[in-house]
Amino acid sequence: MNTEQKKQNVIPDYEHLFQDGAEQKKKNKASAIPKLLLKQNKGSLILSSLLFVVKASPTWAIPIVTAEIINIVSSGGDDVVRRLFIYGAILFVLLIQNIPTHILYSKVTDRMLRTVSAGMRNTLIRKLQHLSLTYHKEIESGKIQSKFLRDIETIEILDTHIAKTVIPSIINVLIYIFVAASKSGTVTLFFAVIIPINVFVVYLFRNGISTTNRRFRKETENISAKVSNMLDMIPVTKAHGLENEEISALEEKIRILREKGLNLDRVNAYFGSVSWVISQIMSAICLFFTAYLAYKGKIPVGDVVLYQSYFNGISSMLQGLLNVYPELTKGMESIDSVAEIVLSPEVENNAGKIRLRYVHGTVNFDNVYYRYPHTDEDIIKDFTLAVEPGECIAFVGASGSGKSTIMNMIIGFMTPTRGTLRIDGKPIEALNLSDYRHFISVVPQNSILFTGTIRENITYGLSDVSEDHLNEVVRLANINEFTDELPNGLDTEIGENGSNLSGGQKQRISIARALIRDPKILILDEATSALDNISEYHVQKAINHLTKGRTTFIVAHRLSTIRNADRIVVMDNGRCVETGTFDELMEKRGKFFELKTLNDMTDKAVTEM
Repeated sequence: MNTEQKKQNVIPDYEHLFQDGAEQKKKNKASAIPKLLLKQNKGSLILSSLLFVVKASPTWAIPIVTAEIINIVSSGGDDVVRRLFIYGAILFVLLIQNIPTHILYSKVTDRMLRTVSAGMRNTLIRKLQHLSLTYHKEIESGKIQSKFLRDIETIEILDTHIAKTVIPSIINVLIYIFVAASKSGTVTLFFAVIIPINVFVVYLFRNGISTTNRRFRKETENISAKVSNMLDMIPVTKAHGLENEEISALEEKIRILREKGLNLDRVNAYFGSVSWVISQIMSAICLFFTAYLAYKGKIPVGDVVLYQSYFNGISSMLQGLLNVYPELTKGMESIDSVAEIVLSPEVENNAGKIRLRYVHGTVNFDNVYYRYPHTDEDIIKDFTLAVEPGECIAFVGASGSGKSTIMNMIIGFMTPTRGTLRIDGKPIEALNLSDYRHFISVVPQNSILFTGTIRENITYGLSDVSEDHLNEVVRLANINEFTDELPNGLDTEIGENGSNLSGGQKQRISIARALIRDPKILILDEATSALDNISEYHVQKAINHLTKGRTTFIVAHRLSTIRNADRIVVMDNGRCVETGTFDELMEKRGKFFELKTLNDMTDKAVTEM
């Protein structure tokens, strides 16, 4: 692949254009981002415009030829046939050349539009990957899907209209006016009247179109989020017999969406009708005006056809611009919608930070506090803990005591509000988190699997895993206990989120995914809490292999599973209230003893049910 081909295959990232566009909007410059996109593709647009002039030349040449033929025939003379032949030959050449130039025009224009579209999607995907976990927790997934699907598609339509309707229409109007001006200044002045009249029509409908588009977009996002939530809640809905309630709630949302859509359609209908009527009235006036000039001998008779064709052409082009104006407004709304994500400041900035080549696994909390944004209460308070490489530290405590927040700080999802968290002696705020996370693995309470094979789920993100290494990991995670019974073994397809696997099987795949990365820091976030006793037994065996020789942090629900931890940290209301081994804490008969006693009573009650 040569350099030019590589350059053409690069998908652009337009985040900087959104940033520049936001700055220009602060200075009250409208349509900032589309203008910057046009500037970004200036070369392609110029070439596209030149090709359009050549390919579209018959549209403005045919009225000239028609007018000249009428004038030749009506005036007579000895060389009428010769002159008719010349004009016929010119017209034939202009028509034939349209085939190759139109193909070339489409190639240049379509490549540019597809690249812009791919760049928009690429920009959104990149930003979503770089946004913080807090941001993703706060925004509904349905709204993100609406922005990625509906809004990007609307922006594609906007770009297409600009490249294939707006710019060509402007070029045609300029050519029509130039030719008309070269023949008659009086008629040209008449033509000039049409433009402000049509602009006034746009001005009258501008606010109504913009407002109704914005309301319709917002309602579309809301119903998309509602549908996403409905799908997640279907098991609960069916279990409680709430199908009709859910249907009623969504029917109300659909009704509101329908009303918003009808309002939008109504405004667009009025806009299209009024602009069309005005255009036709102006066309009729032009016909009578030029006919009167021909009657008075001010212009040749054939020029009536020329001017009428050009006037209709100008009117048609302006009408086309008016008709796409609602789509342009909708596209601008969608750009603003996508900008809500692209311009979000909640990103992890790794620029200039320490690039780690290796992690030993030393973790130190020094008087750490954490407080969620926009709140006034610390949920982690004066937490201090020193962990050496290879140690296994278990965290226990009631729900809301701060265990998961500590884990999120170790992963780098959250950073201390006060105090310092150090990894191998370096403050976590100074680390390139993307590099750092290559040395850690997380096994969550709820396994996160994707549609694909078991093999693909285990090796997710890795491209150079040997078959021997994979088989060793499968053995250690005790996966072959169930894959050996499957017809395609590791290449068996699993449904969305592993829907055709048991909880224990899914969890062992998550453990294998962590194990195959050979992490230096391992986080097990209640990895067995949702499992039955048999599944827990198999998963616990896999965990025992996984934790060997690694700095391990375990958030435990069943306290019996952390008996072999080097230290147990007991959390209460964001503070560390006890630390020690399992036996030490049981002998102390403090908070941990209380939790263990309650845990045993709960397990016994569940067993007897």
